[in-house]
Amino acid sequence: MMKIDGACHCGSITYEATVDSGKVGICHCTDCQTLSGSAFRTFVLAARDDFRLLTGQPTLYVKTAQSGAQRTQAFCPECGTPIYSAAPNEPRVYSIRAGTVRQRHALVPKSQIWCRSARSWVMDLGSIERSDEQPPLRL
Repeated sequence: MMKIDGACHCGSITYEATVDSGKVGICHCTDCQTLSGSAFRTFVLAARDDFRLLTGQPTLYVKTAQSGAQRTQAFCPECGTPIYSAAPNEPRVYSIRAGTVRQRHALVPKSQIWCRSARSWVMDLGSIERSDEQPPLRL
């Protein structure tokens, strides 16, 4: 088990949790692609009793999937940073957005889900040009 803490981009929402570093994953579903604005989302799971908001109150949005399943999406009302998702009402598990975790360098994904929705290029990132810093933007 590992103690983590994190915050949204503006710092309005802070939290702490105890997580199992083996419960880090990548989700390729189309909802995560849309809600993250990226090709996938990285998450770490925390039990209800192991997750605690320290400051701020997230805005909650309940997304109903095509299957009818519902997930509460929690994000900062000030800066929009996604914080977690959970089942509506009485969540037992929080899916914490790994990008908000201060110790994210130690959270290495162990699994990938919804791979049928993955962008084909994601499975071969090594073939894409790399830069260590922000290069000049050119059209």
